[in-house]
Amino acid sequence: MKVFLTYLAIKKNVAVSTQSQALNAIVFLYKHVLGLPIADDLSPVRSKKAVRIPVVLSVEEVTLLLTNMSGVNLLMAKIMYGGGLRLMELVRLRVKDIDFYQHQLVIRDGKGGSDRVTLLPASVVDELKEHLLKVKSMFEKDVAEGTANVYLPDALAKKYPSAPASWDWQYAFPSGKLSKDPRGGAIRRHHVNESNLQKAIRAAKNKAGLSKPTSPHTLRHSFATHLLEAGTNIRVVQKLMGHKDVKTTEIYTHVLKQNLNKVVSPLERLEGVS
Repeated sequence: MKVFLTYLAIKKNVAVSTQSQALNAIVFLYKHVLGLPIADDLSPVRSKKAVRIPVVLSVEEVTLLLTNMSGVNLLMAKIMYGGGLRLMELVRLRVKDIDFYQHQLVIRDGKGGSDRVTLLPASVVDELKEHLLKVKSMFEKDVAEGTANVYLPDALAKKYPSAPASWDWQYAFPSGKLSKDPRGGAIRRHHVNESNLQKAIRAAKNKAGLSKPTSPHTLRHSFATHLLEAGTNIRVVQKLMGHKDVKTTEIYTHVLKQNLNKVVSPLERLEGVS
């Protein structure tokens, strides 16, 4: 078994996840199929996790991307880039978690189950307020028709029985139609489908003629990198991004534009070469 797992790492050069999957399959086979004991001290050569540099757009490329978007998708893209949100954090944003006075967004139950506070750019405040007026009009219509109902996580619906029909708990970016919740069959207004923004950004990327692979998450990567380029303390960026370990944030230092600008290629020092 140890030889096989080592073979996968050295000869086949498989990813960490592939080697781990092979190990789990072997353990399952021995324990639950063959009924044989398995050694507790397995120590095969482990596959190395590849370090992937995130795709980051320049400020000019972000501008070009956004100028080729419109409507709600443009607003969502601005908020995503302006606050470093993940896609699902954005579509699940609730009205109550938007702080217009402090220019902050509270991200609930982010990756790892933790909450954090990030930026709400002042430049989108008026646009977001206008958007929420339209959302509230749709919500009030739901109230009048007795269909106002939004999903609440965990046991909050039991603790706050009136919350699903309250304005504060509504999604900031709701779906345009009611739908049946597969978790219990209730008719609710879900958040907007995340694929809408994915398609809009892909279309804008093609229209702008950008060659870099670009997705909503690229805006999050660009947010962190541009903050670091502007001299923001890496610990602050770590908190805004919701990273538990600063080492995760440090990956963005590999693509900092300012570092490359300070480095002179050795070719520039050669004389007599044309």
